[in-house]
Amino acid sequence: MKQIYLKRGKDESLRRFHPWIFSGAIHHMSEQPEEGETVEVFTSENEYIATGHFQIGSIMVRVLSFENETIDQKFYEHRLAVALDVRRCIGVAGREDNTTYRLVHGEGDNLPGLVIDVYGKTAVMQAHSVGMHVDRMTIAEALKNVMKGEIENIYYKSETTLPFKADLNQENGFLLGGCADDIAIENGLKFHVDWLRGQKTGFFVDQRNNRSLLEHYSKGRKVLNMFCYTGGFSFYAMRGGAELVHSVDSSQKAIDLTNANVELNFPGDTRHKAFAEDAFKFLDQMETPYDLIILDPPAFAKHKDALRNALKGYTRLNKKAFEKITPGGIVFTFSCSQAVDKDHFRTAVFSAAAAAGRKVRILHQLHQPADHPINIYHPEGEYLKGLVLYVE
Repeated sequence: MKQIYLKRGKDESLRRFHPWIFSGAIHHMSEQPEEGETVEVFTSENEYIATGHFQIGSIMVRVLSFENETIDQKFYEHRLAVALDVRRCIGVAGREDNTTYRLVHGEGDNLPGLVIDVYGKTAVMQAHSVGMHVDRMTIAEALKNVMKGEIENIYYKSETTLPFKADLNQENGFLLGGCADDIAIENGLKFHVDWLRGQKTGFFVDQRNNRSLLEHYSKGRKVLNMFCYTGGFSFYAMRGGAELVHSVDSSQKAIDLTNANVELNFPGDTRHKAFAEDAFKFLDQMETPYDLIILDPPAFAKHKDALRNALKGYTRLNKKAFEKITPGGIVFTFSCSQAVDKDHFRTAVFSAAAAAGRKVRILHQLHQPADHPINIYHPEGEYLKGLVLYVE
């Protein structure tokens, strides 16, 4: 195994178990590793400190272990078994009424660069690092052994998440099985999962708890679900007794999937309508007086350089909602941009409320669910921010 040696003093973050080693911390290498290769890391005093995946870029090593151990199928089986035990402990795995959950959440499960979502009998695996891509078949075998028949298919979906400079020419496809059954269950509601062409792994698993909270606020309300994607918030609102639910997304494919999901749970229900429309245009021209609005846009900032424009976008979007919502209305508003922290997001929403001239109260502060855990040594893993607001 090739060795990487750090500059003097650059081992401090690793001694605090932070799982990233940046390129500027590296003094020299025994020889140049291949991208995705497993390497050992040593301090400037030649003391072993970590083992991880090497990758060209700002984050040059993603640490897999701070113990001197072999990264093989047995290693992955242990990490996956611990991750599954966590999901059983928090009550999202092993339930007939909930066959949807995140099994592996990167650094949060001490497997940086790896995401695995479970949808019924299918696990969708996604690599965000070259190292996890290289190890994909070993991980698939480990996953099959750990799940012990709970899953029958493993779909690998990493075309858009791997670094393009690595030039891997990766194509999505099944590593195990190949079943076309795309229906999963979340808290008793059914939905189609588009892991072939959909965003992320096919569904936004991270909003499960927030969708449940919305259900309790929906009775008798006229609900507008902006950026609806596959309609998750919409059919929770319908089960909660909403008077009507309108779903909006700029993608016609998303609207088609939303309609299919609503029909799957509430066949023939006329309370729901869906619109393929730009969000800002719809808010400008809307005629229905909504009293519950969900704002769950895609990430406005993929990196820190886009932060200023992202905050302007969040302010503009929330201002529109505050201006349009009826008195006594509820707004569920979110940011999934990792570059936007809680304080930035709240400032943007507060600015929107002030600009709209509405009195606004915070009812709930929302975040990602427990199956998207945050490694205490890696606070960067906290990405989902949300507020539930009462608007006078």
